Order: sequence, then structure tokens, then C-alpha cells
Amino acid sequence: MSEEAREGSKMSIRQKRVIAVDDNLTNLITIKNILKTLYETYTASSAAKMFDLLTKIKPDLILLDVEMPELNGYEAARILKNNGEYKNIPVIFVTSMNDAESEVEGLEIGAVDYIYKPYATSLLLKRIETHLMLAENTRELEELNASMQKKLISKMTQVLGLQSSVIKIVADLVEFRDCVTGGHITRTEKYLQRLTDKLMEENVYYNEISAWDMNYLLPSAQLHDVGKIAISDVILNKSDKLTVDEFEIMKKHTIIGEDLIKRMEKETTDNSFFDYAKTFACSHHEKWDGSGYPKGLSGFDIPLEGRLMAIADVYDALVSERPYKPPLLPQEAAKMIEEGSGKQFDPYLVKVFRLIEDDFADISKITSD
Repeated sequence: MSEEAREGSKMSIRQKRVIAVDDNLTNLITIKNILKTLYETYTASSAAKMFDLLTKIKPDLILLDVEMPELNGYEAARILKNNGEYKNIPVIFVTSMNDAESEVEGLEIGAVDYIYKPYATSLLLKRIETHLMLAENTRELEELNASMQKKLISKMTQVLGLQSSVIKIVADLVEFRDCVTGGHITRTEKYLQRLTDKLMEENVYYNEISAWDMNYLLPSAQLHDVGKIAISDVILNKSDKLTVDEFEIMKKHTIIGEDLIKRMEKETTDNSFFDYAKTFACSHHEKWDGSGYPKGLSGFDIPLEGRLMAIADVYDALVSERPYKPPLLPQEAAKMIEEGSGKQFDPYLVKVFRLIEDDFADISKITSD
């Protein structure tokens, strides 16, 4: 690089800006003479003039005298540190008060250092250099962290998007085979969302639901019937009532679904999504009174996810047309859900369901994409 290029490069780099605040004019002249060849130096003879100067420039560091009339250095520093625009500017106190209590007070306010008068020129310059370097390193680290966080969020968004697409394809495949349940997966997910939102509003199961990651929970509900992919079309799409043997085969879709999701789970290190999906698949046909399947769980032994899906799943089946039955009106379906309180369904969930019956009725009109 030529000498001219080097000089041009130096000129393109902005000098660090330092504001020196002191009510003693001699001290200000001395400081400015020391710093002027190294830094873009500004002086203020009072805290008030410093704040006026701050409206025009943003310094990289402030040298602040402690003992000043009207507004002393401590008071001025408190104002700086409580202002979002100035709080990150390093402040070095300059004072003749050589006692530990004063130094502790200054550091507690947020100053980065304390220099005692009379100070040695070399010491002053070294302290300023050190804290400017620390501030620059901190700023670069924050920018790096922000950049990495942005990239991580972008990557996570891409992964979640890809994951959702794959899950949607699998869920659509199941729904395609079960040709009588068009739109069921979309509707049940929306029922769940509305029901969990209302539960939070009513403070019912609040602690448990607030600990859930809804970015995983709601999409994972699409896999609640994934086990049906292994059930024969003859049984899955039978127009008449299933025989006892056929129903026993159909019941296996819960266990099959759980096993399939476990196999998917082995291919990933983040199991949150699949934990929810397994629970939905295996427990959505359990009943509050213990008469459900596959494990005959009852009451609070049934995972909350399963108790929620039980309402969403049955409601949608009731309002949907099937070869063996016409659809019920939403009011009729809601009445049957309410009649199942304490028997098939969690009574606490049914109470909240009754508050949003109309919302369920609106969702029930959604058809396949």
C-alpha cells in the first residue's frame, strides 16, 4: 500500500470523541492539549453545558469532574445512566477526593473508572485508551451476538417451516386415506387453539398450558391420527358400523401412531415437537371415567393434551357427515359434549368449552384446503 493510500485510510477512520467536563478552565485546557492529537476532544465547563453538547454530538467517552457547582458529577452521571441514549457511554470520574467511599459511590452509579487529581498524563491516556477499547469490544460483541441471534432465528424459522411442511404432508396423506374426514385435521388444530386460549383467559390449567411451546404443540396435533395410515381401507372407510373385531383393529391406531412418532423422533435431537405428538396420538381416545383406550386411563392420569383433543376430535366427528350418519347441528354436538362431562370428558374443560361453543361452530364450517 502506498503512503498516500495509508494516509487516506487513516483519514477515513473517525477519531474517537471525548468530552471533558470540569468547572476549572485550566484543567479543561490541560486535558484538551493532552488529548487533541489523539482524540476529537470537546470541553464543557458544567454538567448543564455537557448535556447541551450531547444534543449535538455523541461521544465515545466522557471525563467527568465530580466536584462541580449546581449539578455535580455524581448527579450528572445518574442522569446519563438513566437515559437510554447515553447510558452506554463510558464515564470516567476525575476528582481530587481520594477516598474509598467516594470511589465506591461513583462505581455504583455506573462509572467505568476513577482518576485522581493531579493525574499523570501517561496514566490518563492509558485509562482512556483502555476503556475506549473495552467499549469498542463490547459493542462489537453485542453486534456479533445480535447477528448470530438473527441468523439462528432465521435458521430456526426455516427448520420449523420445513418441519411443518413435512408434517402437513403426512397429515394430509392420512386424511386422504380416511376419505370421510376432509378438513378434520385443520379444524381440530383450530379447536385446540381456541380452547387453550380460553383456558388461559379463565385461569384453568394455566400453569401447565403456559409451560407449553405452542409453536410445537398446535402443529403436532396434526399427527393425532397418524396411526390410521396402517389401518386397512376396508375398515377405515367402511360405510356400516364396525364389528367388534374391526373396532379392536381400529383402536390400535393410537398405539401405532405413538410408535410411528417414536421412530420419527429417533431422527432428531429436538424432541419437544414429537413429545407433544406422541401424547396426542396415544391419549386422545382415553375417557375421564376410564372407559377409553388404549390404556384405560382416567381423570387427571390422562395427559391434558389428550383430554383437550378428546373434545376437539369428538365435536368434529359429531358435526361432520359420515357414510353411516348425517352431520349434527353445532348446538346438538355441543349438547352431547356437555352431557359427556365427567364421563367421557374432563368436566373442567367442558365448562370452558361451553363459553366458546359459538367459536367451535364457526370453525366447524372450515373444509379441506
